[in-house]
Amino acid sequence: MNRLVHIFIFLIVAFTQVRAQKNVDDKLAMQYYEQKQFDKAAAYFEKLYDKQPDAYFTYYFKCLIETKDYKTAEKITKRQIKHSDANTHLYVKLGTVYRLMGSPDKEKDQYNKAVKEVIPEQKLIFSLAHAFEDEELYDYAIEVYKKGRKQTAASYPYFYEIAEVYKKKGDLKAMVNEYLDAVEFRESELYTAQANLQQSLGYDEKNGGLNNPILKQELQRRIQQSPDRTIFSEFLIFLLNQQKDFEGSFVQNKALDKRQKTDGTRLMELAKLCISNENYAVAEKCYQYVMSKGKDNPYYDIADIERLNANYLQLTNQANPSTADALLLHNNIEEAIKHYGISNLTLPLIKKSALLKAYYLDKPQDAIQSLEELIAQYTFDKNSVAEIKLDLGDMNLLVGNIWDASLLYSQVEKDFKYEVVGQGAKFRNAKLSYYASDFKWAKTQCDVLKGATTKTIANDALDLSLVITDAIGIDTNDAPLSLFASAELLVLQHQYDRALARLDSINSVFSEHTLGDDIYYKKAEIYKRTNRYAEAAKMYENILEFYPTELYGDDALFKEAELYERYLNDKEKAKQLYQDVLTKYPGSIYVVDARKRYRDLRGDIVN
Repeated sequence: MNRLVHIFIFLIVAFTQVRAQKNVDDKLAMQYYEQKQFDKAAAYFEKLYDKQPDAYFTYYFKCLIETKDYKTAEKITKRQIKHSDANTHLYVKLGTVYRLMGSPDKEKDQYNKAVKEVIPEQKLIFSLAHAFEDEELYDYAIEVYKKGRKQTAASYPYFYEIAEVYKKKGDLKAMVNEYLDAVEFRESELYTAQANLQQSLGYDEKNGGLNNPILKQELQRRIQQSPDRTIFSEFLIFLLNQQKDFEGSFVQNKALDKRQKTDGTRLMELAKLCISNENYAVAEKCYQYVMSKGKDNPYYDIADIERLNANYLQLTNQANPSTADALLLHNNIEEAIKHYGISNLTLPLIKKSALLKAYYLDKPQDAIQSLEELIAQYTFDKNSVAEIKLDLGDMNLLVGNIWDASLLYSQVEKDFKYEVVGQGAKFRNAKLSYYASDFKWAKTQCDVLKGATTKTIANDALDLSLVITDAIGIDTNDAPLSLFASAELLVLQHQYDRALARLDSINSVFSEHTLGDDIYYKKAEIYKRTNRYAEAAKMYENILEFYPTELYGDDALFKEAELYERYLNDKEKAKQLYQDVLTKYPGSIYVVDARKRYRDLRGDIVN
């Protein structure tokens, strides 16, 4: 009995010592391996591999390759292959050994054997394909995936994996077609394919993102081959919209609408997208197309009214539209109002008619009268009445009826004290106090509005508060600011020459005033409104030269970039200025827009 106990204790001690030695060998092997001392690591991995081949094969194989012991690498790889028929990825390693040994025929034989013998199960297909990809043997990897597809097409066709290999190989056309094959195989794959394509093509800066011409070409080819498969038309429309090629999108949407014999819904949606991107010409085409379907079409009336709304936006987005264009649009709007009558549907048109009379046809009194009669004779919801009152207040301000304007603003502010429209009215009243040189009250109201719900009102209030603070400070002369405020009112009343003269007078009368950047900024606004874009750019440059860290530094840089992009036809200059916004004013409210415009000019697609 004692003898058995001694034997048992001896075995335990021996096993413990072996295991301890193994742990030491493992730690030393891994330490040398991580330090890339592969010759020392190989000595330890050899012993470890003999005891646990599956656990240590990869490390030992790597060490043998690094130390150029190809014969031993060949030997252990063949041993591993015999160990399991399913390990076809090991043929790739054996082929790699033969390549390093300078035996291309043997190398190729191993690769072909791997493809031939692989069992078409998803796990094994992935394992072998990845082994080929690791060695940059992309054609073999594609062959493996296609073998898997042939056996299991209905359950898993490997479109995305093959597309990724084509991408690594640099064959973008084949990659694109794999993604399109995925969409053809199952239409629900559309969004996944779109996301993958955008990511895969995004590295190409010149034709970056979905701007890559190959995708458009392949989509058009498939549409021609299979006109009944509308999924590719939908994909092409998505692509064109991403590229802001709204003219092309209009053509495709119209063709699809005719093919499906629908009522123009997709054209109405495209029109909205065009308007949000300020492409009013294509929006007009969309609405005209819907109207061409006849008055029985459910969208006819809406399309007619929205067409006029788009025309209004197009005209008012111009710096200085002609009176003739304004009159023509006004007459068209009046005809539509007469045809459809006074209702909530036509209320936007009625307001636009009055705004055209007030601001573009020099008939502000007529506009005021028409809106006052509208409120008196018809019943609208409270929000609509509030919006009309705000417009009325602005028009009264235009003709110099400051107290009438203030009364209207106050009514809206009282009725909508905690809502956006009420905050807008409150800011208008603050501006009135500012125009009247009541700067203390104006600043008090602006300070309250810094916490306004909408960022636009909050930012405008903050800007006006800062202008007042910077200009008068504590116990200083407010006369320069009074002149400046009166010049702003003249701008609002379209008296541009008088406004410019008054701004210039501040410099001549008050030589030590602090309104330098404000004057340049206001003069730039006037020059823009009167189509004097080069002079406006000069004003922004003056701000950036003399007052880069003042209130309007980032505003001036962004606005100058807009001038060069939209009016001075210098896209490269605009791109540089937008980039300067990002680097010089990283905390600016314009950063998001500047980055988007910069990428648009560079040719990127922003998701």
